[in-house]
Amino acid sequence: MTTATEPMRLRVETWDPAYGASTEEPAELGRSSAQVTLDVEVDESRWRPVDPDPSADRTEAAVLFVDGVRRIDAMAWIPGPDSDPDTVSLALCASYAAGAVRCQPAGARLLTAEVRRGLFSISERATDLPTTAGSYRRVRVAAHGDPGQDLNLAVQRELATVEAAVAESAALESGGGDDVLVVDGPLRGRAHLPRALGFIKTHRSEYLPPAQHRIVGALEPGQRTPVFALGTSWRRCSWYLKLPGRPGAPWAGVVRVECSAELPVAEVVELANRSQPMLARYASSEYKDARAPQNLYPIAGLERELRRRLGDRALLYRAIRRAAISM
Repeated sequence: MTTATEPMRLRVETWDPAYGASTEEPAELGRSSAQVTLDVEVDESRWRPVDPDPSADRTEAAVLFVDGVRRIDAMAWIPGPDSDPDTVSLALCASYAAGAVRCQPAGARLLTAEVRRGLFSISERATDLPTTAGSYRRVRVAAHGDPGQDLNLAVQRELATVEAAVAESAALESGGGDDVLVVDGPLRGRAHLPRALGFIKTHRSEYLPPAQHRIVGALEPGQRTPVFALGTSWRRCSWYLKLPGRPGAPWAGVVRVECSAELPVAEVVELANRSQPMLARYASSEYKDARAPQNLYPIAGLERELRRRLGDRALLYRAIRRAAISM
């Protein structure tokens, strides 16, 4: 509680509020039901912030970043059969894309990008929708409750499928070596790829016990927590890392990184050590990115390029309307 002689202290988060918060207040994080093992790297009694290891900085190695974007181009309704003309089903016309960019000291280049379009509906009468601006492939969706939510989840699943395919392609094209693959988001479906890291920018669940949880808020830029394991029907090795940036909320600039739990512990720790200088090197600045520092520069650039490849939404919307009128 402040007194009349105590000035109020206020730290404003750099993350643009239009995107929500990078994390809820630690006390408000929902407790996860995942099983957590703390003694992967060190015993839980020895948990402390881990400083960057200068010998782990392999600037000559390439880093491959994979991300995807999605957009709803139009909402539509599909009428029922003539025998039931009052029945209509919601449909979404969506464009989605995934790509990979390869970054090295000499520069960055786009490895691959794949764009798809789909007409998502639970209606059995749904068909492919050809338009002058591209064809929307029919994607049948199972009804579970709320139609809008069912369709949006289906779009997200299709995007995840494309992202997984792009990650596979990028890993093959890289030719192995010492490259690291960074996936924007959880590793789901890609944990088998070599040296693959999941990069989670926002936090909604509390995985760690209180004593270890407090260590996350005490991290200095460049530091990470020790590695821990978590999972339910799946299992990952994970650690929290604080990216460089202006001071803000206790968890400002904190990301969670994960890798396959099938790797030997020594290899997991090596990846954790490599992630500290590697991810810090690509952290964004707030004057350039509203989601700094978590929205890494290569990921932000890849998102811009993928959105450009989705095409002009207004043009696609007009093409969908023309196609609907002619059906």
